Amino acid sequence: MAFDFKKEYKEFYLPKDKPQIVTVPKANYIAVRGEGDPNEADGAYQKAVGVLYAIAYTLKMSYKTGYKMEGFYEYVVPPLEGFWWQDGVDGIDYSDKSTFHWISVIRLPEFVSKADFEWAVKQAEQKKKMDLSSAEYMTIDEGLCVQIMHIGPFDEEPATVEKMDRYLAENGYENDLTSKRLHHEIYLSDARKVSPEKWKTVIRHPVRKI
Repeated sequence: MAFDFKKEYKEFYLPKDKPQIVTVPKANYIAVRGEGDPNEADGAYQKAVGVLYAIAYTLKMSYKTGYKMEGFYEYVVPPLEGFWWQDGVDGIDYSDKSTFHWISVIRLPEFVSKADFEWAVKQAEQKKKMDLSSAEYMTIDEGLCVQIMHIGPFDEEPATVEKMDRYLAENGYENDLTSKRLHHEIYLSDARKVSPEKWKTVIRHPVRKI
């Protein structure tokens, strides 16, 4: 059976629907940066997601080519994730999606090196005839965070974030959102197949002890 990040690292990918404090370990990602409304048809965000998956599946299926990665094991491609911010906004203003800045990411297995990533970019560009130059090999060390499982549409996230903020105030923590520590979402549902009221999204915020 292929390695499944959601099951093996369920503390970070399958939290409960109430806030919890976690220390998130450093990990490597395929990343694409951009800005603008993620719902724009054929917009920058949708194109970024296409770039991520093209590289992610090239790496996953590399064992069927002549390319070998040291320590490779078969795995399930992890879920899409995103880091979000807006200039001059404390937190996230869901009413104005056009001002979003984002880093869209897919986690990489530990054995995937930067050289392996670069091979996959070239391989996918040749096979899929795509420009994948926007992709980066990015290491992120989130550290101390609060997280929760949000169930429902993205526009209803503010109520869930309020639960997180109350939990922090009651337990001696505060948000530590900065230009380097960002609002983080992990998308566990396929929006094309699941109705919005059933969407599952991990919301994670960096925090510090008061």
